[in-house]
Amino acid sequence: MTHINMATTETPRARPPTGNMANMATSEGENSGCIEILAAAGSILLMIFTLPFSLFVCFKVVAEYERAVIFRMGRLRAGGARGPGVFFVLPCIDNYCKVDLRTVSFDVPPQEVLSKDSVTVSVDAVVYYRISDPLKAVIQVANYSHSTRLLAATTLRNVLGTRNLSELLTEREAISHTMQASLDDATDPWGVKVERVEIKDVSLPTALQRAMAAEAEASREARAKVIAAEGEMKSARALKEASDVMCESPAALQLRYLQTLNSIASEKNSTIIFPLPIDLLKGFMPRS
Repeated sequence: MTHINMATTETPRARPPTGNMANMATSEGENSGCIEILAAAGSILLMIFTLPFSLFVCFKVVAEYERAVIFRMGRLRAGGARGPGVFFVLPCIDNYCKVDLRTVSFDVPPQEVLSKDSVTVSVDAVVYYRISDPLKAVIQVANYSHSTRLLAATTLRNVLGTRNLSELLTEREAISHTMQASLDDATDPWGVKVERVEIKDVSLPTALQRAMAAEAEASREARAKVIAAEGEMKSARALKEASDVMCESPAALQLRYLQTLNSIASEKNSTIIFPLPIDLLKGFMPRS
């Protein structure tokens, strides 16, 4: 049995805000009117009079991967996002928004893009992002998820429009890094961190696929013809060198005849053509 040890928080306690969370300006306590003070006092009295049932409404819990952004009568509360653990809200005047800090992925719909060399291609991608600043994600943008999806589609078209078709097919990693840097810079004011962008598929028109296949086939045939011609040239040189050696030794030609007959006889042929040297027949020929 395999035991898995995971770090847990024994005592739920809100973590202090760090980084950009603590630097977000809030208007809590500034120019508070009589109505806000009376509403806060009435909320506290309501909580006291309804004890212990009000505890079920006042205490909220957020998970380890979540943060809560609290608003009191429309004003952002000081102290940054709460969580993980238990936090306290006043009934009727406090409301909060939960933000998930886990990495989220989504598919960018296929985009019809005109490349730099005027070729229409269809490209789709996948984007991975997470929330780095919950306060900005709630305050600076109405819907960070929808805005990031629209921006990813627009950035994909803009980046691919500056590339040639050959670059789209061979430099996917460089295009992904360029798109990731552009998206990360654009979504940083929203508290969104784009971690990774991957190009999934580049779809070419059918006519262009046929043209590229014909071009590749013609290129392979041309290379095959060049290789065959080089082989013929090398074999011709070898035959020339062999003929020069045989001319120096007439007996070498006779030995070559016998070797050829031996290779033919091993194949069990019924007919063998034997080349007879003309020198053997000189004694039988009439003298002029």
